[in-house]
Amino acid sequence: MSELPQILEFPNGEPVPHTFSDAEMQRRIDNLRALMDARGLDAVLLTSYHNINYHADFLYCSFGRNYGLVVTRDGVTSISAGIDGGQPYRRTFGANLVYTDWHQDNFFAAVRRLIRDGSRVGIEFDAMTIENQRKLQGTLPASELTDIGRPLMRVRMVKSDEEIRHIRESARIANVGGRACIDAIAVGVPEYEVALASTGAMVREIARTFPHGELMDTWTWFQSGINTDGAHNPVTTRAIEAGDVLSLNCFPMPAGYYTALERTLFAAHCDDASRAMWAANVEVFEAGRELIRPGVRCCDIARALNDIYRRQGLLQYRSFGYGHSFGVLSHYYGREAGLELREDVETVLEPNMVVSMEPMITIPADQPGAGGYREHDILVVTAAGAENITNFPYGPEELIVG
Repeated sequence: MSELPQILEFPNGEPVPHTFSDAEMQRRIDNLRALMDARGLDAVLLTSYHNINYHADFLYCSFGRNYGLVVTRDGVTSISAGIDGGQPYRRTFGANLVYTDWHQDNFFAAVRRLIRDGSRVGIEFDAMTIENQRKLQGTLPASELTDIGRPLMRVRMVKSDEEIRHIRESARIANVGGRACIDAIAVGVPEYEVALASTGAMVREIARTFPHGELMDTWTWFQSGINTDGAHNPVTTRAIEAGDVLSLNCFPMPAGYYTALERTLFAAHCDDASRAMWAANVEVFEAGRELIRPGVRCCDIARALNDIYRRQGLLQYRSFGYGHSFGVLSHYYGREAGLELREDVETVLEPNMVVSMEPMITIPADQPGAGGYREHDILVVTAAGAENITNFPYGPEELIVG
């Protein structure tokens, strides 16, 4: 099969409108090139979902294949697999190069076309396997490979005005999913039916709001009873029972930008022990929102909220950190780990950072008030404080439903 090509161009159709303006996309590339200058890099090879999407507006579907974005002083080129046809060409802010399945490791043949051997190349150490690092070094034996992943994460933490507008719309769409979820809740209804109602409502609203966008990855986790003990537990066929604790988790994903609405609810009624646990978590939630403002360290927020749980006698039931950054993020890619509200993160909040406040406690099944309790709002840090862009009801006075 040596006569078949390793790489080719496939400019099939016309480029589609991008999620963000050309000026916004160029700003991101300019920032990356400034980082290249500061670190003495000749080229960058991005391989993660989040950094490729952030810098090129192209969200790939891996299915076991490699994808990349090469940025040099004078070029921006996505590398995609032939199975995707011309979609990456139409989507990428920049050029596109396709590799075929006709030879092994054709992805690296495309890299060789775009990056000169002997270059100093930035790669994402946290997004490239050891095997692929070895193959890349074999492809460019005279090149030096250095990490660019953590510096780029720091850049992505601070959102542009366009990004915040996009996140704001997505947060509104999460509320659409939340209302559909509440409307679908009733005793006897299985979890998956509630989730389907929520996801369908969000997908339709994304299509209406972003008519030129791609529709992928939006989902809902809706848990009941024992299934609420984990924040990321999958939807099941369990039917809602009267008195169940419920967990609503709506995740719209327009253009790879994750937002979330998460709420505790109860079906039909709520016993006194459960109401006490719910109210205790709401106290932490409300206090946490007030702590989000510029100049505050993530770790100090976590410690202050730990003190409230400790006073309540519930600290041992806390499940995870108190919040995280938003942007290009999903359940299978991305995480701005440097902007999480945890005791080991010393990042100082700045204007245009976007973070959640989402305390959760899990009370074991053999105790009164058993179940998982979690509330979740999204806040945009401003010069003077923070703006809550979620604005959805919460707590025992509002969300005993069905």
